[in-house]
Amino acid sequence: MFEGVLPAIITPFKDDGEVDEDGLRSIVEMLSASGVSGMVPCGTTGESATLSFEEHKKVVEIVVDAASVPVVAGTGSNNTKEALELTKHAANAGADAALLITPYYNKPNERGILEHYGKIAGSCDIPIVLYNIPKRTGLEMRPELIARLAEIPGIVAVKEASGSLSQVSRIIELTAGKNFTVLSGDDDLTIPMMSLGAAGVISVVANVAPRKTIEMVRAFQSGDLQKARKIHYELAPLVRSMFLETNPIPVKTAYRLMGLPSGPLRLPLAPMSAENEDKLKEVLDKLGEFR
Repeated sequence: MFEGVLPAIITPFKDDGEVDEDGLRSIVEMLSASGVSGMVPCGTTGESATLSFEEHKKVVEIVVDAASVPVVAGTGSNNTKEALELTKHAANAGADAALLITPYYNKPNERGILEHYGKIAGSCDIPIVLYNIPKRTGLEMRPELIARLAEIPGIVAVKEASGSLSQVSRIIELTAGKNFTVLSGDDDLTIPMMSLGAAGVISVVANVAPRKTIEMVRAFQSGDLQKARKIHYELAPLVRSMFLETNPIPVKTAYRLMGLPSGPLRLPLAPMSAENEDKLKEVLDKLGEFR
């Protein structure tokens, strides 16, 4: 569950703005069949910030029911009480683990972070994956803090999206021997991070190119660095196109262009600019669909 490729999946909507439950099931089934190691609903890519509690819970339930691979449900919040409720629900719904972003906006101190995650891990019978993405949250967890969190029973991994290989190296150094896993949260750094000891990636690009992403990671795992590097560069234009605008705008646009369930974005996210959509189309046309 905590190695290989885990797509952070989108939440498709109908034209009226409601969650497209049938479309979501078809996405989950498609990705499950591609060979991914697991999948992550209700993260940033799933527009979790604009889902109601009821929608959030329903999405997790649908994904757990439809997936034939482990499910790591996004359950984070800047409110510990809300994060605790969502994490308990994910556990009761049958999710295999929970991914919790660092509390955003209120910028807690290190004691607050320790108590936030400690309370949730101590109250929920489900493995906890930390999510460090300072460019989204305005708060960066230092490696020393992550190492302290790794000592809390139930906290088993981190999705590391700081963009810093030095940070990744230090986390792995400090958590050696603690049965703690580092996963890449940056598609462009998957292979560099794995070279330092990361076990895989929670990926945006794998929504569009799951098999090619899996092939790259498996090549690295088998020791074929030349093949892994080759695929890394093959995927590089697609990786860049997935972040031409704020995630998940490009990946949902790609799904629409590929004829897959997508639907509208929820405000305050708006459709991709025509110029960037043309760039995305060009990349998809050149690379083909790697499904």
